[in-house]
Amino acid sequence: METVPIQLPDSTVTPIRLFPGPNEDAPVVVILPGLGIPAGYYDPIAHAIVDAGFNVAVGELRGQGDSRPRPSASSRYGYQELVSVDCPATFEVVRERFPTSTPYLMGHSMGGQLAVMYASRIRGRLGGLILVASGSPYHRGFPGVRSPGLYLGSSAMAVTANIAGFWPGDRANLGGFGRQSKVLISDWARFARTGRIEPAGADIDYEERIARLTLPVLSLTVEADDMAPRRSAKNLVNKLSGAQLTLQHVDEPLGHNGWIRKPAAVTERVVAWLRDR
Repeated sequence: METVPIQLPDSTVTPIRLFPGPNEDAPVVVILPGLGIPAGYYDPIAHAIVDAGFNVAVGELRGQGDSRPRPSASSRYGYQELVSVDCPATFEVVRERFPTSTPYLMGHSMGGQLAVMYASRIRGRLGGLILVASGSPYHRGFPGVRSPGLYLGSSAMAVTANIAGFWPGDRANLGGFGRQSKVLISDWARFARTGRIEPAGADIDYEERIARLTLPVLSLTVEADDMAPRRSAKNLVNKLSGAQLTLQHVDEPLGHNGWIRKPAAVTERVVAWLRDR
């Protein structure tokens, strides 16, 4: 495994983890983590994909994992900055390390939302998208009392983050999201309330651009995942109305994050899909 640091405009330094496979001309799978999950946590799935003959790169979401500094009251980044600044910087490293490889972008949880947004910005420069345990946080995609709970809870999180200057998720592990920028939490909360991807400072109409994507997309849901249940995942891929969609479900009850440490079932489906491209 190799690491290459990138420096972002706000002086954040974020490392990219690179896993060369046996054939550096083979496709490279670029993984975007979920909110609050460090890039190093994805090493098992990265090694499993490499063992299948592919290359892998794992990005780090700004301010989490090995990225420094941590979010503070001075942090002003949200979805827009992550897909218009951080993702291009990540892919510059990937292109330099694997110049002849076709990139496929794989996102987990919020990483899948960011993957869809980034794909809409660059359109034809990806081999495809892989979404694992990733869905829309729109409250109507969740069953029972979770729907109103998510609607009210997301609003409360946005208010708390704005009052505190950041989301204090590192205190008593609030929400499991870790410490986060208030702008990022506000973007996520807006998505949860409205079902639309409309981040602060957006320079394009993401909903319109996403609908025009025609690339192959694999969406994997996982049994016992209460953070991205099937209806939530469907709400996200429904935005990709022009894409070549493949929807699959992992029956093993690994939940939202358990598949990362026990990646066999997900790896099998991802590798089979990649080999069909």
